[in-house]
Amino acid sequence: MASPFYFVFLLSVLLLEQTYASPNYREALSKSLLFFQGQRSGRLPGDQKLSWRFSSGLSDGSSAHVDLTGGYYDAGDNVKFNFPMAFTTTMLSWSSLEYGKKMGSELQNSRVAIRWATDYLLKCARATPGKLYVGVGDPNGDHKCWERPEDMDTPRTVYSVSPSNPGSDVAAETAAALAASSMVFRKVDPKYARLLLATAKKVMLFAIQYRGAYSDSLSSSVCPFYCSYSGYKDELMWGAAWLHRATNDPYYTNFIKSLGGGDQTDIFSWDNKYAGAYVLLSRRALLNKDNNFEPYKQAAENFICKILPNSPTSSTKYTPGGLMYKLPQSNLQYVTSITFLLTTYAKYMKSAKQTFNCGNSVIVPNALINLSRRQVDYILGVNPMKMSYMVGFGSNFPKRIHHRGSSLPSRAVRSNSLGCNGGFQSFRTQNPNPNILTGAIVGGPNQKDEYTDQRDDYARSEPATYINAAFVGPLAYFAGGR
Repeated sequence: MASPFYFVFLLSVLLLEQTYASPNYREALSKSLLFFQGQRSGRLPGDQKLSWRFSSGLSDGSSAHVDLTGGYYDAGDNVKFNFPMAFTTTMLSWSSLEYGKKMGSELQNSRVAIRWATDYLLKCARATPGKLYVGVGDPNGDHKCWERPEDMDTPRTVYSVSPSNPGSDVAAETAAALAASSMVFRKVDPKYARLLLATAKKVMLFAIQYRGAYSDSLSSSVCPFYCSYSGYKDELMWGAAWLHRATNDPYYTNFIKSLGGGDQTDIFSWDNKYAGAYVLLSRRALLNKDNNFEPYKQAAENFICKILPNSPTSSTKYTPGGLMYKLPQSNLQYVTSITFLLTTYAKYMKSAKQTFNCGNSVIVPNALINLSRRQVDYILGVNPMKMSYMVGFGSNFPKRIHHRGSSLPSRAVRSNSLGCNGGFQSFRTQNPNPNILTGAIVGGPNQKDEYTDQRDDYARSEPATYINAAFVGPLAYFAGGR
C-alpha cells in the first residue's frame, strides 16, 4: 500500500499540472542538441546551423606533433577539457540508448553530436602509444582573455596522462564514453562501433593498470577548473559498468566487485559518477533479474531516497518554486543529471513492475517521473520568474550569458581579430549578446528562485555541455509521451 507521503506528493503534482500547459518538449529536445553546434571546435561542416560560429582550433595538437582538432569547448571559454567532455559524451550516448525510440528525427542529430566528440576522443586515445591526451588549451591563459574561439591566440598547450603520470579518472571516463557510444553506432555504423569498443577496452585497461588521479599529475592545468574531487574509484566503477553493458564480459563484473562499495552519494555530476554507476548496474537486477547486481539496485534506491522531497532520508533542498538545489555553482548541472537518473530508474521500475521503500513510504515509478517532469518544466519556464533557462526557448530567456562566442560580434559581422583584451568591452556592456546560443542551458537561479541576467555572474549565467547532455534523455522521454 502506498504511503500518505506518496499520495500527498502525487496530489501536489496533479494540482500543479492543472495550472499550466506543458512546454513543447520536442522543440526543447531539438534545441538542446542544436546547442552542441555552438560548442564545436575544429573545422565546421557545410551544414552548420549556428552560422555565427566558424572553424577554430585548427592547429590543436601541433605542439605535440599530433592531430587533436575537433571536440567541444566545455562551456563559455575556449578550452577543451576532456574530463567533462567525455562525461558529456557518455550522457549523450546513454540518452540515445535509453530514449532513442522516442527521439524521432532528433536521434540522428544526437548521433552527430556524439560523433563530433568521439572522433576527437579516438584521436586522443590513439595518437601516441602509451599516452592519453586529455585536453588542449592553457586554461589560465585562456581565462585572462575574452575572445572568440576563431581568434584564439592563447597557448594551445597539450595535456596528457601516461604510466608515469596516471589519470585513472579521465581515462576511465574516456573509456565509458567510447563504450557507451559504441552501442549507439552498433547498427548504423558497425565498423566505427568496433573501433570505439576496441579503443575503450585499451583505455580502460590503462586506467586500471596505472592508478592515480589526473589532478595529481596535471595540478594547476586542470585545477580548480575540473579537479577530480571525488577521486578516481567512481570513474573506475562507471567505466567498467559501461564496458560490461557493451561486452557482457564477466571480467568487468569481477573488477567492479573488487572495488568494493561506493559512496552513499546524493549527487551526480562530471566529477562524481557513483549514482550513475548504481543506476546503470541496477538495470541488470531489474531487467535481467540478476541477483549479483542487487547491491547496486539497493545503492541506487538509497540515492533516490536522498533526492525525493519528504523522504525520511532526503538530503536535497528545494527552492520555493520546486527546483532541486544542490550547490550555488552551476546548480542546473546537478538538476539535469539527477533528473536523468530519476527518469531512467523509473523506466526500469516500470519494465520490471517494481516499487521500493524510502523508510515506510512506498515509492512507485510515477513518483520519480512526476518529480522529473517538475524539474524539466521548471527549467523550461514554469517557475516563479517565468523564465526559460534554455536560451532561445520561449519568449523570456537569458540574454547575457557568460559565453565568449555568443557575446562577441561574429566573424561574419566583424572579420578582424579582437585580440585577447579586445572583447572585454562587450563583456562589460549591458547589451544582450549579439549571437543566440540556441538550446544552451545556463547555471540557473539561486535558492530563492531569483536570476539576474548578468554576463559576469558565471556561476549562474554560464552554459556547459554537461548540463545539456544530461537533459536530452528526460526531454526525449516527455517528448515521446509516457
